[in-house]
Amino acid sequence: MLSRRSLLRSACAAAALAAVPLRRAVAADSDLTARLSRYMVAARGTALPDAVMLACKHHILDTFAAMVSGSRLAPGMAAVKYIRGLGGEPQASVIGSQFRTTMINAAFANAMCAHADETDDFEPFTKVHPGSSVVPAALAVAEKQDRSGQEFLRAVALGYDLACRLLMALQPELVRGAHRSSEGLASTFGALGAAASLARLDEQGMRFAISYAAQQVSGLWSWVKDKDHIEKAFDFAGMGARNGVTAVDMVQAGLTGVADVLDGTHNLFIALSSDPRPEEMLKELGSRFYVTETAIKTFSVGYPIQSPLDALLTLRKQYGLHPDNVRSIVVKIPTDAASIVGASAMPDVNCQHIVAVALIKGAVSFADSHDVALMQDPKILAQRAKISVVPDQALMDPAAPRSAIVEVTMTSGQKVDHFTKFPPGTKENPLTTEDVSAKARDLITPVLGAEKAGKLIERINKLEAMDHIRQLRPLITA
Repeated sequence: MLSRRSLLRSACAAAALAAVPLRRAVAADSDLTARLSRYMVAARGTALPDAVMLACKHHILDTFAAMVSGSRLAPGMAAVKYIRGLGGEPQASVIGSQFRTTMINAAFANAMCAHADETDDFEPFTKVHPGSSVVPAALAVAEKQDRSGQEFLRAVALGYDLACRLLMALQPELVRGAHRSSEGLASTFGALGAAASLARLDEQGMRFAISYAAQQVSGLWSWVKDKDHIEKAFDFAGMGARNGVTAVDMVQAGLTGVADVLDGTHNLFIALSSDPRPEEMLKELGSRFYVTETAIKTFSVGYPIQSPLDALLTLRKQYGLHPDNVRSIVVKIPTDAASIVGASAMPDVNCQHIVAVALIKGAVSFADSHDVALMQDPKILAQRAKISVVPDQALMDPAAPRSAIVEVTMTSGQKVDHFTKFPPGTKENPLTTEDVSAKARDLITPVLGAEKAGKLIERINKLEAMDHIRQLRPLITA
């Protein structure tokens, strides 16, 4: 018979053997914070592939255009007024104004301007808006630290990667299923990536900054109830830009933190996801760049409306559609888009309204998409009555998450339809430098004038040759 001691030894040995796979799994993830920190340090000194650099310039220009135009919309003006009242050391510029403030305040105000409407970019799979937090954060830190255009480009690429990869690690559908906002979660990490790169933190500093950013990550799905786009601008962009830059500023000031917030017990991933995949944070890092996968909007409207608008305008041109020869329009969109653009009080996030404007005018200008009065225009309302927005489960395709079908019945009885799988501006249907520059010019010129707009566009398109980001200052002040 076995002694009691022998039995205990056998049980302990069996438990140890059973724990080996678990220890191996933990070991595989236990240094994730370290590996990410080392990559962040190395990335600022590593040249970007040409295609990635071009994509960075496109998205930086697109976001600058969003910031400039947004500085004259209610969310941007409210943010600038608030930040002006705070004062602060003049470290970084507030776009469209004539004052400077701390880099944290500048990042906040410029990010609020960047998402003051629906002009900024969008990553279709994760559903995040990386540019509106990453670029303002990068601009603020680059100004304060006097960094070059080359460093700025690399920092922006890193910011896009961290913003999108955080969601990939958490699994976007699980985040949204828990009533959380993917945009609110990602924006802090995107801003952190850009800011930490430009601050030139060492590995330990990166670890602490990641921890401070993780503690500030937040975001609720309640933004869909915002009727003024003001809190939405904070939730999507201002909050994240402020948080990311704050995390970096604290570390630069000498504050220490937790060095392994992405690992072990109580880590970020298990706190925010019921089934996290931590290694997605590092998967293909350095070879797959999310800035190349993020879409630039052709129209200044909510992203789920890009495909319906493209489809309607295609049909309008092909069949000569106009209000008098259209009996009804059915717009089919993915089911998860219906709650966003199905019945919004904001004109630029209301699919029926925007399609009605396009049917009448043959285009949707920046002014049209932000004209609240048009939502009560009898002519627009008459066309809206013809339009139905229908959620379609068949369009829930991960490979084309924001596609749409538009079906038109004409007064003659003829039925025509168009399927837009990838709207212009996606990686599958990209815009050229000329296209992005034209969009930027239309948005920047009314605020800064044609001369400054032209020079700003030229400078950003050659950003890698700029020695000092501060050289942009005279071109972004009104």
